[in-house]
Amino acid sequence: MGAVTGLVCALFRLCLQEADRLRDLAIAWAHGQAFIGFLLVVLAGAACALAAWLVRRFAPHATGSGIPHVELVLRQEVPPAPFLLLPVKFVGGLLAIGSGLALGREGPSVQMGASIAHLFAELSRRSWADARVLMAAGAGAGLATAFNAPIAGAVFVLEELVQRFEHRIAIAALAASATAIATARAILGNQPDFQVAPIDHVAALGLPLFLVLGLLAGLLAVAYNRSLLATLAGFEKARAIPAELRAALVGAVVAMVAWFAPALVGGGDGLTQSALSGTALGLLPLVFLLRLAMGHASYAAGTPGGLFAPLLVLGAQAGLMCGLACAWLFPGLGVPLAAFAVVGMAALFTGIVRAPLTGIVLVIEMTAAFTLLLPMLGACFAAMLMATLLRDVPIYEALRVGTLRREKTLRRD
Repeated sequence: MGAVTGLVCALFRLCLQEADRLRDLAIAWAHGQAFIGFLLVVLAGAACALAAWLVRRFAPHATGSGIPHVELVLRQEVPPAPFLLLPVKFVGGLLAIGSGLALGREGPSVQMGASIAHLFAELSRRSWADARVLMAAGAGAGLATAFNAPIAGAVFVLEELVQRFEHRIAIAALAASATAIATARAILGNQPDFQVAPIDHVAALGLPLFLVLGLLAGLLAVAYNRSLLATLAGFEKARAIPAELRAALVGAVVAMVAWFAPALVGGGDGLTQSALSGTALGLLPLVFLLRLAMGHASYAAGTPGGLFAPLLVLGAQAGLMCGLACAWLFPGLGVPLAAFAVVGMAALFTGIVRAPLTGIVLVIEMTAAFTLLLPMLGACFAAMLMATLLRDVPIYEALRVGTLRREKTLRRD
């Protein structure tokens, strides 16, 4: 099961990479066609409505990241999705993210991994107890493949999906993640997702700055969660507008952004890499706000796509902005800007998802920045403390409520 999940999710990543390349080439060609080229780019962006149609017509459970649905299935609050979800999630995610929507590949990968595991459980006629273990492990294998982070995949299963330590699930999750990564690396290679220059251990005088970064990340996480839920509620109120039309409008607006700045759309790995390289963009605050708005609208459009990758973009950019401020206020400390960007990724993830171990392990595996473990611990503590004191609901807990409500509507229909 882990090997099949690794193969499917690795192919998904390869298809997304090719879609990004083709989108950039198409935009570059369209610039030579004047206004006609602009219209073609906008129409191509609006084509993500096809992803919304696939979801509505064939697999309503495939909307969004799918992680809340997997959590509900593991809790036996909803039944597993039909197996048609797998091709819909693959093709729909490719159409949505490939067209430029600010969505992550990990949501589709997690749900596809769980669906593959469910298929294995059905074919081998396992009991529900065994099927549950397999589905949790398959979801972790999907996350591991999405970010080339095998340990984070297993930790995510225990910390977020089942939210307790179970020996059988831990063993299965480790086996599935390891096998998935071994398969995926044969196709994708074994380099970390992001390249970060070696960073020395942060001096003791610089550590308090990361506590401040964590507190700010906690505040930002609360604002992110509440604004995302408000966006989803706003789109829900517009149910009179067909889902495909809403997705087309979002895709068209994102395509307009892509016409002027192609690097700002899509999953955002290039933006994360720029922040991790310490590149101080003159319009960094504006880019941050634009990505925040695009991410919310893209997720509310009803197409397949996750939250993790866009979160990492925002976390890296927020960390970089904090680092620039600290470098101006305390020029003698000499803490690299890249250190703030790396820690910002883990801190914002922790504040939003409330899964600090997953955030820390995920970022370390993606960047190989092992020397920043202590600053990450401090920043993630501060981010989680701030979000908890403000009584903010973790994002997937809040999204589970909406998913359960939608599931009840589907059953009535």
